[in-house]
Amino acid sequence: MCLIAIAWRVHPRFPLALIANRDEAHARRTAAAGFDPDAPDVYGGRDLVQGGGWLQVSTRGRLAAVTNVRAGIAGETAPRSRGALVRDFVRGESPAGAGLSSLAPIAAEFGRFNLLAWDGTSLGFASNHPGFASGPVAPGLHAMSNGAFDAPWPKSTHATRALEAWLRSPASMAETTDADMIEPLLDALADTSIAPDEGLPDTGVGLELERMLSPPFVRGERYGTRCSTVVLVGRDAVVFAERRFGPDAAPLGESLVSLPLAAPRNA
Repeated sequence: MCLIAIAWRVHPRFPLALIANRDEAHARRTAAAGFDPDAPDVYGGRDLVQGGGWLQVSTRGRLAAVTNVRAGIAGETAPRSRGALVRDFVRGESPAGAGLSSLAPIAAEFGRFNLLAWDGTSLGFASNHPGFASGPVAPGLHAMSNGAFDAPWPKSTHATRALEAWLRSPASMAETTDADMIEPLLDALADTSIAPDEGLPDTGVGLELERMLSPPFVRGERYGTRCSTVVLVGRDAVVFAERRFGPDAAPLGESLVSLPLAAPRNA
């Protein structure tokens, strides 16, 4: 996943709201959002190659999401998959802060990562590049892509502005959460506009690749956006919507569920 925008303790109805695009090779085998057969309280997409996930929630009031960190074009050779960080946190019991800080001794064993973790009460962030760091996420609007947390990349700014506008709109306070209600968020994630060169980051991959990766939605034959996701965490339920894509943005299906939390959460 290469783009996440978060609103944390901004909205009266949804203390945590998140929109995200996951970019990956189209050939990599994945499972669409659904319940994990090995952990029936866990819902989200699953990587069928390494067994982890990129964005998952638990009906026990937990959430985790991960992106890679782009630093040059050389491939990574880390012994452990960063998707395991998502899988293990949502299945676990540890508070976000303690769970993230406990990664310090082993963080270098994973591919470069940015990681979000919510435990029902607090939201935390950790990264292992350029060195390990973790801490709480302050209330407000934030973005996490393939650079530093809250780096003002064009795609990140686009996503946070779209999320903020939606949260201020009457749609966010509708009595029911349906496909029409969240369509503006999915539309924002579908933007394929290439950013101007002067706004592009320099992550060591060259100008042409920076341009290709600059839109919120990356369209390509072999690599691109595989799914767009909206997660709205309320007081007693989590809304999880996913729209899936194949090569060249071919639609592959979509889903929208409301997952009751096991107990009310005071987020």
